[in-house]
Amino acid sequence: MLKCYKHRVILAIETSCDDTCAAVVEPDGRRALSNVVHTQTEHGRYGGVVPEVASRAHLERIDGVIERSLSEAGIGLAEVDRVAVTVRPGLIGALLVGVAAAKGVAYARSLPLVPVNHLEGHVAAAYLAEPALEPPFVALIASGGHTALYSVDREHHMHLLGETLDDAAGEALDKGARMLGLGFPGGPALQQAAQGGDRERYDFPVALKEKNNLDFSFSGLKTSLLYKLKDLGGERAREELSHLAASYEAAVVEALARKLLRAADLQEAPVLVVAGGVAANILLRHTLEEECAKLGIRLVIPPPELCTDNAAMIGAAVPHTPAV
Repeated sequence: MLKCYKHRVILAIETSCDDTCAAVVEPDGRRALSNVVHTQTEHGRYGGVVPEVASRAHLERIDGVIERSLSEAGIGLAEVDRVAVTVRPGLIGALLVGVAAAKGVAYARSLPLVPVNHLEGHVAAAYLAEPALEPPFVALIASGGHTALYSVDREHHMHLLGETLDDAAGEALDKGARMLGLGFPGGPALQQAAQGGDRERYDFPVALKEKNNLDFSFSGLKTSLLYKLKDLGGERAREELSHLAASYEAAVVEALARKLLRAADLQEAPVLVVAGGVAANILLRHTLEEECAKLGIRLVIPPPELCTDNAAMIGAAVPHTPAV
């Protein structure tokens, strides 16, 4: 049965990588009425996302995902007021599928089309987690493709404070998992392998520890793991798997937490937001919860389903993004 909403809603579409997503979000961007995510499984055999495969999979699934998002929200297209879509950054072929679908719906219904930056969407997920949240705050975005710190001002404008000089945190986790012979995606596999491991068994490096430096680097960490595996040898490395995974994961978490807390100090931020797929990591969440509690800083981390790619976060960014 279709529901009648006093205010018309936002239809949001996200196809920047390998998740085909659509959501229906209320006009203030603070509550999702549906949030459908179809995660592609085709890439597991390759050990990473293949852009052409991702684009074709989006083409096959986008219509069904949009229909399901409307159905789960209990509305029809007549109640959609705006169409939002991720336009950058991401895999160009994958983005084109989402943009084409969004343009088709917007044109057919004579609706405004709102282009959304994927990174701004990740930050906007915090508004879904805590609808009363308002800037200013400092945000950490940590995912497979991006790791950066931003200050968000009262007008919701994002100002870059620091970013990775090489790999993203999620990419470092994926590549570390691959070297350890774990599955794909690497982040969850590494987290599982690290259970029961000794985080202090191996001293993996944390780069760029200078006091006022807010940039990240993970290339040296990966190299350190590679050489450690060569030193141990195959059989010994298998015996030490949980300790290697735990120590490696701890080094990634330390780098992220160290820079975020340093940014909070330099910016005198009363609130910290953590977003992106890596924000689903249990160790990172617990570490930051403990540190922020000690410092008396408010911490906002969306639930795991809003940390990974989804369309609800794209809809949440709409109130602060002009339509075209």
